[in-house]
Amino acid sequence: MDWDDSISLQRKEMNLDKYWFGVCHELSNNKLVSLLSLISSTIVSAKPYNIPSLGLSGGIFLKGGGTKTTKAAAQTNAETPKNDYEIFFYNQTLDHFSYTPESYTTFQQRYVINSKHWGGAKENAPIFVYLGAEDSLFDGDVADMSGGLLTENAPRFKALLVYIEHRFYGKSVPFVSFQNAIKNATLRGYFNSAQAIADYASVITYLKEKFSAHYSPVIVIGGSYGGMLATWFRLKYPHIALGALASSAPVLFFHGALPYNEYYAVVSKDFKQASKSCFHTIKNSWSEINKVASQPNGLSILSQRFKTCSPINGSEELKDFISGIFMDAAQYNSPPKYPVTMICRAIDRASNTTDILGRIFAGVVATNKTKECFDTRQNLTSGTESDGYAWQRCSELVGPFGERGDTMLERDNSTLSNFTNGCINSYGVPPRPHWITTYFGGKDIGLVLRRFGSNIIFSNGLKDPYSASGVLKDISDTILAIHTVNGSHCLDIVGASPNDPIWLVEQRKRELDVIEGWIKTYYADLSSFKKTK
Repeated sequence: MDWDDSISLQRKEMNLDKYWFGVCHELSNNKLVSLLSLISSTIVSAKPYNIPSLGLSGGIFLKGGGTKTTKAAAQTNAETPKNDYEIFFYNQTLDHFSYTPESYTTFQQRYVINSKHWGGAKENAPIFVYLGAEDSLFDGDVADMSGGLLTENAPRFKALLVYIEHRFYGKSVPFVSFQNAIKNATLRGYFNSAQAIADYASVITYLKEKFSAHYSPVIVIGGSYGGMLATWFRLKYPHIALGALASSAPVLFFHGALPYNEYYAVVSKDFKQASKSCFHTIKNSWSEINKVASQPNGLSILSQRFKTCSPINGSEELKDFISGIFMDAAQYNSPPKYPVTMICRAIDRASNTTDILGRIFAGVVATNKTKECFDTRQNLTSGTESDGYAWQRCSELVGPFGERGDTMLERDNSTLSNFTNGCINSYGVPPRPHWITTYFGGKDIGLVLRRFGSNIIFSNGLKDPYSASGVLKDISDTILAIHTVNGSHCLDIVGASPNDPIWLVEQRKRELDVIEGWIKTYYADLSSFKKTK
């Protein structure tokens, strides 16, 4: 079966006009009613946590400058693919790890294919699979990657490109709306990383079967949380994926894998390198905000000084908003704008004309000069997809507690105990702080993977605060750490620019050369294997 016949057959069999409720005809009425009744009876409240953002490109503060966005404006992102991309839905199993009647329930999971440059199954041409993370494909991954590393290099490898959306994000939410799913104790229980990578395994296996591409090597790619998933996928499913490119993957950012949370220290280092005076202004601003907030009408004064869209409810709301801007700036401090430099330049230039709060506000305005007000609650809206990652953080993606190093941000005095209490209050269950390192590993990763794993690239930019939780040294000849001193979060896998610095061009080239080497070795092994059959 050639590609055209296979894709035609796939379209017919998948019946793309069906939405995820359309799959229910495959279930008995009793099973479905039982499951949905259980879902409707277990809805609880969900509150997001203020945590460092993950994602392929600029976080919520840099994307919108922390500005108020209407629902209509938020929906302007096209839910249609760009040229050469086609959308499909796969009937995905709700629970891969049990055999109760309800576990066989299926929902529709979205994935996208670009076959323009694929050499086809007859040539055993490779398949590059981008593993979706904590966002809709069209709000994040495909929107960025359609002009990124995969698309730009598909002709070189004659690769089929596949992008799979993470369960519970975008159009891949089982049965109900995201707002209802994230509030639902029963349904939310199926929202975890192990189920997600099992989803990916099912979709990839299905596609290889449908396209008769049994011997086409698969390379999985992911950025940030998606980079963690790519790493874990290679380790858990080596029979499906030949290798993994894990960009800015903080695979050690877990309780028990690292003794400290060094994210904030790297943020501070980035700002200090840009401007020591800027660093000290920011460091001294928190006490000044607290001082003003304690005064009569202090919150009103702060709301006016920072032009918030709504009156702030407390100093913590404002401080979280401002620190979020600084964290995003450090995490995505990429050319040509370099937001850390942009913020510090604004703060320093305002030093002679205003007080410390005025200087901080100048830095906030530098992130988006066209907005009339700033929405300090944009990241606190219940029912948004930031709640999805908040749930994952509360259930299994539990980071280390305690800090060290010189930080310009207020110290985070969180403990596992008060974090656990917050999770119980929000979701009714405590986190499992050691589950990720138990199930996927992470502790003593260099020792463990030296004799076990292979074909993984850990790429990082050291300006990225999450790089402190990444793999920065080669583990073996085939598990490589490729990092750049001036790089930022996931910069290596987004689209190339003629103005890219040479160090970024060289980083991408080395990654692609390594992947090409994996594939050549695989083809040699495949040839030998076929001769012995």
